[in-house]
Amino acid sequence: MADQLASLYSEEDAKLLRAATDIETIIEKRADWDETVHTVEQNCDTIFTWDYEQARPGLMKLYEKAKTSQWNVSTDIDWSIEVDPERIASSAPDPRFAVMQNVDLSGTPFGKFGEKEWTELNVESQNWMLSQFLHGEQGALLCTAKIVETVPWIDAKYYASTQVMDEARHVEVFGRYLKEKLGGEYPVNAHLRGLLDAIIEDHRWDMTYLGMQIMVEGLALAAFGFIHSMTPDPLLKEILRYVMSDEARHVAFGVLSLKEIYQDMTAAEIRDRQEFAYEAAVSMRDRFLQQEVWEKMGLPVKECVELAFVSPTRIEFQKMLFSKIVPNLKKLGLLEGWLREKFADLGVLQFENAPDTEIEYEAFQVVGVSA
Repeated sequence: MADQLASLYSEEDAKLLRAATDIETIIEKRADWDETVHTVEQNCDTIFTWDYEQARPGLMKLYEKAKTSQWNVSTDIDWSIEVDPERIASSAPDPRFAVMQNVDLSGTPFGKFGEKEWTELNVESQNWMLSQFLHGEQGALLCTAKIVETVPWIDAKYYASTQVMDEARHVEVFGRYLKEKLGGEYPVNAHLRGLLDAIIEDHRWDMTYLGMQIMVEGLALAAFGFIHSMTPDPLLKEILRYVMSDEARHVAFGVLSLKEIYQDMTAAEIRDRQEFAYEAAVSMRDRFLQQEVWEKMGLPVKECVELAFVSPTRIEFQKMLFSKIVPNLKKLGLLEGWLREKFADLGVLQFENAPDTEIEYEAFQVVGVSA
């Protein structure tokens, strides 16, 4: 199947497919459809600090912004707006975005798809993606609570406590939208769950920051912006606008905190952080192959994953998701040497000179403007 598909695309995309020896590994990682409780063991120190000096003006400014930027899922979101998932799905400019645009799909699992099947696929794809955001927000909730416990600075503890509330609100809003408007959610994707596990398991507080605040939250901020610009659903637009205003502060929190400690780390310590960031990037790339959707629709999972893996539209979408991650890693001094080469292979270095989130987070503000 891989050689057959590779003949359809450019040499660059074909090379990606031939190099994708981990396709089997990708599809072997399955979501557990029946799991409701997932336990992760961790071994980290809970740190008290008796030094209440507010020594980091940037963090305190962020904390003040957060205190005046709280919003209420129950009262600030207009839940009376009707949502018709099929109408929204059928209004997509090209219903084949999840697979292949402008490519002959005959001979593939999608070769006989009509309007009904494409609409069903787009409904399921949106449900799946928003479900992964829901699960990621719970991961952020737990990680931020861990930061409150483990970071040694009082001003960082202050800000992180506000983010715990933000993340609870995000879990609530996505969970309610999926349940009330889309009829329920997909289980957590195995790649996302593995990444969240790795972030939680690491005992070093800066790794919690790097994995969640920079990598996961950075990708989410870019994805939310893309979906906000594309969706015709006014309710989802409203939700995403509020969530994005919080997420931008969260990523800025990570940048402000980590740039202080990374400048004093050894080359070996920096390399360890670079490898962690790269593994997180690959995990998030693989997560967007939505194998759970193919399985639910009764399609051959391996063939669909192979097709999605080399889809030019999906490759460009995946690259776009790193538009917030790459400039922030550069701001932290991590986008050098080994990681620069690895990110060049991923094709995402074009974002390195984009504004970092420490600079642009106030542009996302929707409440508390006077703060």
